[in-house]
Amino acid sequence: MVFIEGDPDSPINEGSLCPKGAALPDVYNIIDKKRKRVPNPWRLTEVLYRAPGSDKWEVKDWDWAIPEIAKRIKKTRDEHFEEKDANGVTVNRCLAICQMGSANINNEEDYLVNKLMRSLGVIDLDHCARL
Repeated sequence: MVFIEGDPDSPINEGSLCPKGAALPDVYNIIDKKRKRVPNPWRLTEVLYRAPGSDKWEVKDWDWAIPEIAKRIKKTRDEHFEEKDANGVTVNRCLAICQMGSANINNEEDYLVNKLMRSLGVIDLDHCARL
């Protein structure tokens, strides 16, 4: 490939290019000194947890991590969910949780993540390509 550019007349992306194609191989692999693609030794493959006040990371298993994440999301949502705003307008939102999208997931995964966040009342949704 010598040159690539977006189509400014496209109603979908208005000429911007998707970073996914360039970034996805780098999630799993890196280029070594011999210019060969090898597995990325810095890629996290296990859950690391740092307790509040601690300076050490602990390895945890997924059977601990998934329920812990769910518990914390539920607690945050329960504490901050807003059914009506100050004017009495129904808003059904939670401003204490946000979601940052990824260039490394496909459209279907992005759709599901957004549906999950919307079902929780999350309205702060963003994407790394905007940064």
